[in-house]
Amino acid sequence: MLFAPDTEVALRSAVNLVNTLDSDGEEHLKTLADLDRFLEEEQFTGSRTHDDGELASVRTLRSRLRGLWDASEEDAVDLVNAILRETSALPQLVKHDHWDWHLHVTTPEAPLAQRVGAEAAMAFVDVIRSQELDRLRICAADDCEAVLIDLSKNRSKRYCDTGNCGNRAHVRAYRERKAAS
Repeated sequence: MLFAPDTEVALRSAVNLVNTLDSDGEEHLKTLADLDRFLEEEQFTGSRTHDDGELASVRTLRSRLRGLWDASEEDAVDLVNAILRETSALPQLVKHDHWDWHLHVTTPEAPLAQRVGAEAAMAFVDVIRSQELDRLRICAADDCEAVLIDLSKNRSKRYCDTGNCGNRAHVRAYRERKAAS
């Protein structure tokens, strides 16, 4: 295992949040219902305001997190530290619902974007400390700009999970091989 399980969950959630805005500008967090669906899929808990300000703050966080995929190590550290400062992160071990012991870095009453941001920032702390920023990648498909994190042991993940990019690339390569023979 490369990272602790809760770190991997937070990293995948950060990837999924960043990918709610397609490279062609298609917004997948248009409404509060979209945000509710995202949070349910990612199993985020805690208080909510269920208003447009909350949605806007999550979108702002998404843009900031997207910057990590293009950042140098120093810039990534600056961004992660800024998010941790802004959220007043205070790591604590908690156990709730079906989750075993894991870290929460804000209170359940903190604003949603702060909770999401603090969890993502703590996960990226592990990525940076492990000198694994090269695991942050952009999908290798020619027509996709989605982000991914390669958590494979052999560092071989090249395609995102947002669509069928890997399948399409493999089918295209197969057809090209067949046409060449």
